[in-house]
Amino acid sequence: MSNKERRTEALRELERELKSRDRAEKTKPLGVVFASVAVILAIVGGIWWATTSGNSDDEETTASSSSTTSPAETALEPVSTKRPTALPETVTCTYNDAGDPAREVSKPPTENVSTQGTVEVELDTSAGKIGMKLDRSVSPCTVNAIEHLAKEKYYDDTICHRLTSSGLHVLQCGDPSGTGSGGPGFQFANEHPTDSATQSATVNYGRGTIAMANAGKDTNGSQFFLNYGDSPLPTDYTYFGQINEEGLKTLDKIAETGVKDGAPDGAPAEEVKIKTASVK
Repeated sequence: MSNKERRTEALRELERELKSRDRAEKTKPLGVVFASVAVILAIVGGIWWATTSGNSDDEETTASSSSTTSPAETALEPVSTKRPTALPETVTCTYNDAGDPAREVSKPPTENVSTQGTVEVELDTSAGKIGMKLDRSVSPCTVNAIEHLAKEKYYDDTICHRLTSSGLHVLQCGDPSGTGSGGPGFQFANEHPTDSATQSATVNYGRGTIAMANAGKDTNGSQFFLNYGDSPLPTDYTYFGQINEEGLKTLDKIAETGVKDGAPDGAPAEEVKIKTASVK
């Protein structure tokens, strides 16, 4: 098979895989993004092999571009950590029923939810402590929900079921079932930056940021992801706080241990369990 035929076949495979992943978009929180990154990396690697094994003089630029970071990736603006326009001092939140809860828990309060100040939540995990400062001024209904779930011990004795180490750099937690599909029995709308509409379609959720995982717009529940490194993502994920320095050290330790079986996306190689989640 010629180099041109190898490349054509590889690109066809990429298209088939991406269409297949797209059909599964709404079944796993963040699953499509992570899986697509892995597929793209694998196919690009295949294209590189196909165009460089044998006569590679006519495909040198293809091989070179697949091994470097594109200007578009390096130029991504960071996710905004502040709203362009301040909210009123209190807001009303809506939490709609959504299936059976992974663990029994009540709904958060909905009236007179504060947009002032921060809430500190500490995850005491099997790998170490992860402190989080949640910002009410940015995403008050999200902070209200996470604070409520922590106070009702929803997160206690639960595992962080997903770690990614390629393209995205996150630890995902918040599902008592440990499957990635469980929630609290309610869901709520996206907040900042989705509802601010001031940023480009894709931004960099940088090291130290915290955002909600979801299965599509306005399907937030209990799952969240902790960014221990840069993660380019659409602005479809509600940003709501920052990880403290101690927490980042814990996450670095978890990331160094890696993903189970050396995969780029999956369960951590060593189980990460939230022993308790406490509001300080």
